[in-house]
Amino acid sequence: MKIRAHKIASVTAHLGLPKELEISSEIEARPGNVIVVRALQEKSVYDKLELDSGRMAHIGKEDIIVGALGRRRALRGFVGEVPERIRTGDRLQILNLGGVVGVCVGGHPDLGPPLDVEVLGMAVNGDGSPLHIARGALPPRETYEPPAPLVVVAGTCMASGKTQAACEIIQKLSQRGRRLAGVKLTGVACLRDVLNMEDHGARAGFSFQDAGLPSTVGVENLPQVAKAILSRAAEEGLEATVVEVGDGIIGEYGVRSILRDEEIRAATRALVLCANDLVGAWGAAEWMRAEGLRIDVMSGPATDNEVGTRYISRELKIPAVNARNEPHRLADLVEGLLF
Repeated sequence: MKIRAHKIASVTAHLGLPKELEISSEIEARPGNVIVVRALQEKSVYDKLELDSGRMAHIGKEDIIVGALGRRRALRGFVGEVPERIRTGDRLQILNLGGVVGVCVGGHPDLGPPLDVEVLGMAVNGDGSPLHIARGALPPRETYEPPAPLVVVAGTCMASGKTQAACEIIQKLSQRGRRLAGVKLTGVACLRDVLNMEDHGARAGFSFQDAGLPSTVGVENLPQVAKAILSRAAEEGLEATVVEVGDGIIGEYGVRSILRDEEIRAATRALVLCANDLVGAWGAAEWMRAEGLRIDVMSGPATDNEVGTRYISRELKIPAVNARNEPHRLADLVEGLLF
């Protein structure tokens, strides 16, 4: 059976799907499988969908949407799973802006309930097999080759200023003639952050979506996935790669496994840590120390004024630079470590 979609979500962007798709009522409940759903309601909060073009669009009731099954573990967003069994007519929820679909098991008071959708079917290939976002994606790699120097931007949690810090570093160094790639290694599928890096001067942008993942929750071979993405970025022949690891250093998106990888550690020239407050800054410093990692500079809301920067620099002995207020100084520190 063929169906024509109104909106194709960015979680499927790697596939370049047409609006008209072949769907099947036989549904395999597997993360990454492309699913077609109908919106059962219209919301005024968290009502947007990021399309495969990167544009944002309001979701209207009865919209037919192409997304992908996946899991989410957001501290300040929805928590969702892929159910064991899915049938046409089942009610699921849209878990994020990128069109990851699953059953919501936990919400957030600022967002209201997630948007309900009705399952219409699973998109299939010409032979009737399930269409998965890993089609044509980068396969995992055991080694990071050719290695290029990395700037890793991590944080205490989501919305801690990581993307802004990464973008300011990219923009200021690009303005100085440095050729950089921008990469996002963990999180839930959405093009926004990588597009933001490219808009700030990154010559190339990649993410875990290029490896066929709707999110990095529960991915056991995540360091190998990360090496595939970093190796692909290094093939562009640029001077360095700015890496954002989405979510926080403590969480279920796999950040810790990446930071622990010896090859990635060896390639990291600068580690930027973004913290929301001073307790988070102190905790991150202790956590990193226990992991055998050194924070080269701290940024984020904890550095918004002198109270935070003074504590971080004096008590934690870590340079504290606010990405919004002192982007050139942040770039200076990172450039010195890189080059």
